[in-house]
Amino acid sequence: MAERLVFLTGHLARARLEKLLSGLGETEFSWEVVDIGVKVAALMTEDIIKRRLIAPNAVDRFILPGRYRGDIEQLSNHFGVPFARGPDEIADLPAFLGRVGEPPDLTRHDMRIFAEIVDAPMLSIEALTLRAGTLAAAGADVIDLGCLPETPFPLLSEAVRELKAQGFQVSVDSASADELSIGARAGADYLLSLDENTLPLVFGHGATAVLIPSAPGDLDSLGRAIDAAQRAGISFIADPVLDPIHFGFAQSLGRFIEARRRWPEIELLMGTGNLTELTDADSSGVTAVLTGLCSELGVRNVLAVHVSPHTVRTIEEHDIARRVMFAARNDGALPRSYHPGLLQIHDRKPFTASTDDIAALAAEVRDANYRIAAAEDGIHIFNGKGHAVATDAFEFFAGLGVETDGAHAFYLGAELTKAEIAWRLGKRYVQDEPLAWGVAAPALETDRTRLAEPGETLRAKKEG
Repeated sequence: MAERLVFLTGHLARARLEKLLSGLGETEFSWEVVDIGVKVAALMTEDIIKRRLIAPNAVDRFILPGRYRGDIEQLSNHFGVPFARGPDEIADLPAFLGRVGEPPDLTRHDMRIFAEIVDAPMLSIEALTLRAGTLAAAGADVIDLGCLPETPFPLLSEAVRELKAQGFQVSVDSASADELSIGARAGADYLLSLDENTLPLVFGHGATAVLIPSAPGDLDSLGRAIDAAQRAGISFIADPVLDPIHFGFAQSLGRFIEARRRWPEIELLMGTGNLTELTDADSSGVTAVLTGLCSELGVRNVLAVHVSPHTVRTIEEHDIARRVMFAARNDGALPRSYHPGLLQIHDRKPFTASTDDIAALAAEVRDANYRIAAAEDGIHIFNGKGHAVATDAFEFFAGLGVETDGAHAFYLGAELTKAEIAWRLGKRYVQDEPLAWGVAAPALETDRTRLAEPGETLRAKKEG
């Protein structure tokens, strides 16, 4: 038997919801739309549903609007039928239904993130532990203490011991044999970067060696280091080294491919900073491509670094990228529609309503409250008195009639500016909601079991 779904909505969204569901054609489920008797669907409450909903016969599942604020479990228990919260926007309903209501599993991954503290010698122990905590919260698995050329690091041993005592995994990254030895004796988990000549530094210690070629681009020397580590029974990871664009980038990609061909079973590491840091491009896209390459080649370790201000969220970007790539690879699918965290500047589906949809909605509105929306043709603002469209927020002001209402003018100015930014960038705009910037600016978590508090404008009116 086909699953029977009942979609609960309000007056204004009903026609559009029915149109969208009808447009799906033949589906694996049957459906019905129920108008619960409120104008705006997101304003339905648990009490309203319990009082007004007369459950049709043989319902398998009720689908609520994504912005419904209430306890779904209470409703399920009350009606004896499962309730589920759908997507925030009607436009996203087809994708939601295609996954049978189940979001993709992004709890798993198989990639270790080393997060380098590049100025570690310049920091106090307290500052290092605070930085380590921030990096771990962002997704780092290993705190990499980056040593600087010709810069003393007198606190190196103490830093390793203190970070280890606080539960962090620690790596020491240095070109100095003395610093690597200090790190090994202090109990570092990993030493970066050793070659065939410096590999003995790790002997007698429990650290995993991260091996690099002894000469740039020399895979044969990396192979000799691998052979020596295997003979000595040393735990190791090999890094063929990714070079910056126009300084050997293409050849270095080839080295990773060749390294995997030569050594199909060994652990590999890729340092992504030579691309994310040294390319004037949003790091999220660069990270997605490099993580995708790692996913294909089975590179299960990445070294990420943040120096340039434009890579401020690089650890978060690597974290979501590794989860998306893992899920997509397991599904045998393209890395699309798993998570929007790396879509920071543009959205795949920026407009939740067409111009016709907005016009139909505007025709139903009778009150004086302004609604704002964005579509392909620009920014729309409408209420019971009229409907205007423009591509510049300033064009609206003369017709809004808020010259003597400072709070309302401020609110509309902020919302219209936000709508214009979204329209120009091709981002999704939702009135009274912050723009989504992926992991570049994580949204504040909200409690979806409670209605939102009144905004500043409404609060000011109530208090006035």
